Amino acid sequence: MKGTSVLWLLWLISLLCGSTNQARLTVSPSSSQLFEGDRLSLSCEAEDSPAGWTVRRNTPKRQGSRCGDGWGKQVGSSCTITYIFRRDSGVYWCECGEGITSNTVNITVTGGPVILQSPVLPVMEGDSITLFCKSKSTPSNLPAVFYKDGSIIRTDSTGHMTIPDVSMSDEGLYKCHISHHGESPPSWITVTGKPTTTAPPSTLSPPSTSTLSSASTLLSVSTPMTTPIQSTAMASPSATALPTDSAPPAVSIHQPLVLRVVCHLVVFCPYVITTVLMVSLYRQRPSATAPHPHPEQKLTEDFDVMEVTIEHHF
Repeated sequence: MKGTSVLWLLWLISLLCGSTNQARLTVSPSSSQLFEGDRLSLSCEAEDSPAGWTVRRNTPKRQGSRCGDGWGKQVGSSCTITYIFRRDSGVYWCECGEGITSNTVNITVTGGPVILQSPVLPVMEGDSITLFCKSKSTPSNLPAVFYKDGSIIRTDSTGHMTIPDVSMSDEGLYKCHISHHGESPPSWITVTGKPTTTAPPSTLSPPSTSTLSSASTLLSVSTPMTTPIQSTAMASPSATALPTDSAPPAVSIHQPLVLRVVCHLVVFCPYVITTVLMVSLYRQRPSATAPHPHPEQKLTEDFDVMEVTIEHHF
């Protein structure tokens, strides 16, 4: 029965976590380095509801321990460490249910005299960040030297260094040094690129010139010769406002006439060819008189005529 209750509780927690968006861990003060004895507050923030989220951490001695389990005090979705020790250095994150986690934050606690206050969360390209070299014994600002990846990059009389327009080349390991006080632990600053968003195509944008030209040509071919210009105008209200060089070529207007002529030729050519052949054959036919129905009688008549003619002469 007890195992069933635990399963039901886990199911309800996962249901509650699934109904919320991804949580985000924030820390106060917003610095990746702290002096031993400082106060640290960690909060799980979600757009819908932070309920069900708890703060966990990994340290050199313990892995995945939850706030309230030997360290800190959990109140709702926030965890507070009133007095932080060097052993509290580690990676912190928010977790809900089984395996649903937030971003991670690296916290370094030092017993030394100098810390570098740097952004605890990744910095986006184009943003501005300020690094502050702080001494524990002297609260006032002191001149400091700033290093990046082991090389000196700047010296400032007030202990501040501002990077106005962050780029990917600014990502690296930073530390600072105050003369006669000491050097801070190194901190890694992460730079993320801007999210690329593609603007959706506008439904009100007019069609391109090539599209209008193609549409006009197709309409002029498929309609009678007397209506291609009207069909082209109806294809797009903005077609009449286009410059002259974007209008469809004039040859498309005569295409219906050519097609009609070709159709007529295809239909009437067999008749014309047949008629010409018949006339040609008729003209080549020999012109002869019809034969006499009685050839013997015709021959006798010819001889009689010849005899009469001879007797007449004599």
